[in-house]
Amino acid sequence: MPRPVPFRLPAAVLLALAAAGCSQMPSSGPTRKEVQEIADSPSSLIQIVDVDDRVARRLLTQRQSRTFAETLGPLPAPAPQVGRGDTLEVNIWEAPPATLFGAGSIDPKAPSTSRPTTLPEQMVDAEGYINVPFAGRVKAVGQTTQWLETEIARRLKGKANQPEVLVRQTRTSSSSVTVVGEVANSLRMPLTASGERLLDALAAAGGVRQPVNKTTLQVTRGAEFHAMPLDAVIRDPRQNVPLRGGDVVTALVQPLSFTVLGATGKNDEIPFESQGISLAQALARAGGLSDSRSDQKGVFVFRFEPQGALDWPRQPVQTTLEGLVPVVYRVDLNNPTSLFLIRNFAMMDKDLVFVANAPAAELQKFLNLVFSVVYPLSTTINLTR
Repeated sequence: MPRPVPFRLPAAVLLALAAAGCSQMPSSGPTRKEVQEIADSPSSLIQIVDVDDRVARRLLTQRQSRTFAETLGPLPAPAPQVGRGDTLEVNIWEAPPATLFGAGSIDPKAPSTSRPTTLPEQMVDAEGYINVPFAGRVKAVGQTTQWLETEIARRLKGKANQPEVLVRQTRTSSSSVTVVGEVANSLRMPLTASGERLLDALAAAGGVRQPVNKTTLQVTRGAEFHAMPLDAVIRDPRQNVPLRGGDVVTALVQPLSFTVLGATGKNDEIPFESQGISLAQALARAGGLSDSRSDQKGVFVFRFEPQGALDWPRQPVQTTLEGLVPVVYRVDLNNPTSLFLIRNFAMMDKDLVFVANAPAAELQKFLNLVFSVVYPLSTTINLTR
């Protein structure tokens, strides 16, 4: 019996398989070379930026928001002032014998002493005034209760016998702080002369309903608003700033996340805390780079940046309809200094981290594909012979 002739696949067939394999080979995304080619295309909007110390520092400086102590001021708030809609109680004393407010003001058991005459509570009107008998209309809005006491006593001088006045704010509508958002109880908290601070308002609302490290505090004052992570306010007493009338404190839970794809331990959308994380932490949460297939020179972060974020290498700069620049930040982890850089590279919400496959991994996949086709074919032919 003749021995079977070893099967040899013609070179033309091998070339055909190679061409088909390269076009049909499954992949988790573009290679490092393909990313560069797309960015180099004349019609591309994409900017490719190699992350170095200068780039990392500039981006980090831009990401660092100003603190409450810088924007809202560490100085105590001024004494609460009377505003429209506030309710006041006016008490007037006269020295005996009372001449103006005498009715009911003398104590029968002690005629040499006097009791105060308490006027009915009244609300500061829309024009900012209250009415006091024999003193007339007194402008209260924008004044303190101490100023009102002095002014009313001055107007009663010569009419009442050595008048003394006490003004008490019974209900406050204008000098208050509104607390809303992810708190146990939304409320309006009146401000007092003690100078309530940011965390006082949060405590009055029953605290936050979500974990502290996932909560952001936003303070709206006038036409401006400023935000900081709650845990940063708790850690730094300087950020627990005094509040002012009209401030709105909002507790926000903003779901921040980044997406990781490619040759990493896992491909997933991964949430992170409101105080932010670095690229090093992001790669660690994704399970690190895959030793068997990752390209250490092909670590990319895809992001949309404001036009003024950096000095862009590609000119003229083209933007999206929203005025943002599509950017691919490239990191070479074969360079040991990059391990320091990625600690200072701050991740942003909705970033996409992609790790390309190494060329050797692509070659291995191709060889696996070729042998998966050639070996069964050669075995079948030899058996038929």
